[in-house]
Amino acid sequence: MELKVKTLSGSDAGKQAVGFDFVQEGKGNQAVHDTVVAYMAAQRTGTAKAKNRAEVSGTGKKPWRQKGTGRARTGSLRTNIFRGGGVTHGPRPRDFSKKVNAKTRQLALRKALSERMKNGEVILVDSLKLDDCDTGKLDNQILGLAPEAKSVLLVHDLADKQEVKHLCYSARNIPLVDVIEAGTLNTYDVLKYDALVLSAGALELVTQRLTD
Repeated sequence: MELKVKTLSGSDAGKQAVGFDFVQEGKGNQAVHDTVVAYMAAQRTGTAKAKNRAEVSGTGKKPWRQKGTGRARTGSLRTNIFRGGGVTHGPRPRDFSKKVNAKTRQLALRKALSERMKNGEVILVDSLKLDDCDTGKLDNQILGLAPEAKSVLLVHDLADKQEVKHLCYSARNIPLVDVIEAGTLNTYDVLKYDALVLSAGALELVTQRLTD
């Protein structure tokens, strides 16, 4: 399959072949599901914590004698039945990440990109290099490339720090527009946005990841 290549201004700049094989219809759905679930689970901090009776502040003295008061027997005011006491079976710090094999992640990314390309939701541009930081200009260019998209992801292959700075600074105040480097593109990002704008170099880097 070939994709039309455009410039940021919207003019035609030729065509570029997609270097990876599309996933057949009905295949790869489980890989996409597992990869997205694992990605979202990995975003959880897992730092929620409640103190148990050994960690709360308080005396260790027995509050009243064992017998003769008519009250229930107890040995500490730091148990869960008293105000200020510890929490029983409360949350503890934990790691929510899930293991997904590299081949499964690769299949999921290839499946997601295949579907987005078939639906015409991937826009290929010759370059995302900007001469300077200009939010208004970039906003108009994105609107021209994807007029119906409410959210857009810009995938670049820029290596120069100044060029990356120009792109990121220009895009950061545009609502629902994000920038990502081609080497860190993942299945969740591919599915999250209404449209993907990839530079020609970024597509080559992604293709290399999917064919290794």
